[in-house]
Amino acid sequence: MQFLFPGFLWALLSLAIPIIIHLFYFRRFKKVYFTNVRFLKEIKEETSNRNKLKQLLILLSRCLALASLVFAFAQPFLSKNSDIKQGSNTVSVFVDNSYSMTAKKNDIPLVDIAKEKAKSIIGAYSEDDKFQVLTHDFEGRHQRWVSKEDALSYVDEIVATPSVQTIEKVINKQQQLFQAAGGNKISYIISDFQKSITKLSPAMDSTVEFNLLPLQTAQNKNIYIDSVWFDGPIPVVNQSNNLVVRIKNNSDTDAEQVKLSFKKDGQDKPIGVLDIPSNAMVTDTVVVSVTKSGRQKGIVSITDYPVQFDDDYYVAFNVPDTIQALAINDGGPNKYLNAIFNGVKNFSLTNQSSSNIQYQKFTNYDLIILNEIRSVSSGMASELSAYIREGGNVLFIPAKDGQLTTYNAFLTSIGAMGFAKQNNTKREVGSMNRDEFIFKDVYLNSRTSNLKLPITTFSFDLIGSAAAAEERLMSFRDGNAFISKYRYQDGQLFVCASPIDIASSDLVLNAEIFVPMIYKMAISRLKQKPLAYTIANRILVETDNQAQGGETIYKIKGDQEFIPTQIPKGKKLTLQINNNIRKAGFYDLTLTDKVVDQFAFNFDRTESDMSMMTQSELESLQLPVDAKLKVINEAGQKDIASTVIEKDKGVALWKYFLIAALIFLMIEALLVRLLK
Repeated sequence: MQFLFPGFLWALLSLAIPIIIHLFYFRRFKKVYFTNVRFLKEIKEETSNRNKLKQLLILLSRCLALASLVFAFAQPFLSKNSDIKQGSNTVSVFVDNSYSMTAKKNDIPLVDIAKEKAKSIIGAYSEDDKFQVLTHDFEGRHQRWVSKEDALSYVDEIVATPSVQTIEKVINKQQQLFQAAGGNKISYIISDFQKSITKLSPAMDSTVEFNLLPLQTAQNKNIYIDSVWFDGPIPVVNQSNNLVVRIKNNSDTDAEQVKLSFKKDGQDKPIGVLDIPSNAMVTDTVVVSVTKSGRQKGIVSITDYPVQFDDDYYVAFNVPDTIQALAINDGGPNKYLNAIFNGVKNFSLTNQSSSNIQYQKFTNYDLIILNEIRSVSSGMASELSAYIREGGNVLFIPAKDGQLTTYNAFLTSIGAMGFAKQNNTKREVGSMNRDEFIFKDVYLNSRTSNLKLPITTFSFDLIGSAAAAEERLMSFRDGNAFISKYRYQDGQLFVCASPIDIASSDLVLNAEIFVPMIYKMAISRLKQKPLAYTIANRILVETDNQAQGGETIYKIKGDQEFIPTQIPKGKKLTLQINNNIRKAGFYDLTLTDKVVDQFAFNFDRTESDMSMMTQSELESLQLPVDAKLKVINEAGQKDIASTVIEKDKGVALWKYFLIAALIFLMIEALLVRLLK
């Protein structure tokens, strides 16, 4: 047994007071004369013995009552561990308020149970202690120490949120605030501890005591839409655009007859039913028919119960009105290039002379074709590099009499191989990369043996060390590259080893190769606008900056309306959404009340995996050697306030000594009144 305030034990010296009173207490007797006192003497002797016993019992009860009071003020306790806390406390309490905590236990949502636990924990500490209340939202007001009253108020205001943080981030956030704190540093983490978010920080502060309170239900089954994407770079008008849907079954049982549907333009179209094996993912394809250009939106849905926040997936995409291509020529336009684009709806080709290039309009084009220009000036090279960096596509077709030094200066700046000597021998293309997007899904037959591959009578050999960045589209039989692709930041550079005039190559005569190659180069942008964004604490959305002059106020309208933080970057605009969006759905970006863009937001799928860490798994987590971590089980959570007090102060005994003091005082009263 130990004492919280051992100084009070000096008060035991006060036990000498009743003892002294007892020893020096003399009762005065009155003399009465009798003729015969023989019988009275016997009565006196018997009464005196009984009186002495009574006085000793009264003295003992008084001493025990006084000693019990002294012990009660000294606050004795039985220590369950050696880390008994004295002095002030700084307490950080994390309440998991993610959507997984909306699951119910005994018809009560886990988040409500977690709030009650948090209030009981805070209530177990004194008014002089400091507190932090933390949630998945990481709100600014939660990043400071507050009083007990404010902490309880913050807990009452907690509601479910779409934001999700890992336990590692939560611990790091708590440790940041603990760095400037004094006293005993104590952390409580109340969560369902999903496996997808439970990873403890490898740099856990040894001066902080971490306590984990797992709140879990037996329900851990969920079927959800994991992700959605188009199998091509952009959807095209009047074509069948394949939207790929990936669905996951997070349970130990097979899921049968899961209904999949797609809603667009107000029409809900059933796609079919799926059988999904346990703990597996399946993909299905939704054919999206687009009859007009412009902004489009749709909702992919499945049927699942009881977890439903991840059963819908919102997508928003833009279908361009026309795919724009620019051909830069030294001579006149190439009639074969013109023939490809003429008469084809939604595709357009603009021809410009190399001596009269409008660089400021480069960003308007999806593909720029350098058609056998003799040299690439430094200014042109700089503009082309910037265009590719920002996501543009360039097809470089050399001229037979081109200035290789200017060619190579531009190519090497992009990271591409340069042109070497001329090769006037006849060479045949021997292979085509059918796995690359340019030729993928173009031909019904997977073999190229029936295709007539190009033949060149004039070409260039390539030199350089860009093999790692190079992706071959077609190769000569001798192993050299005919057409290669290079990725440069957000854009792509396609390099042809031969001019496309008939005297040098018959590529333009192979329509079954040349036509789809040019089309798909034009639509093969690497960096596309995301179909959807995930609701998180800090969302960055990029769009085109359409503001002119003083028009700089963009607004986002949807479930709510707000003005996002706006960061202009030339012709691009980055919007910081922060945590303003709380509900999945569609949101319009407006400028002076005109809709200029549209976004889709979905809940974070991290919470969709309902697998939980068991108590034994939490206790067996690998931690730093000096880390202090304790898992409070369900039994300890029933009266969490008492558990906290016993953990920090040991088993308090003062109340028992106070009861003992009252009992001894009662015994004294009974002895005085009843024992004659």
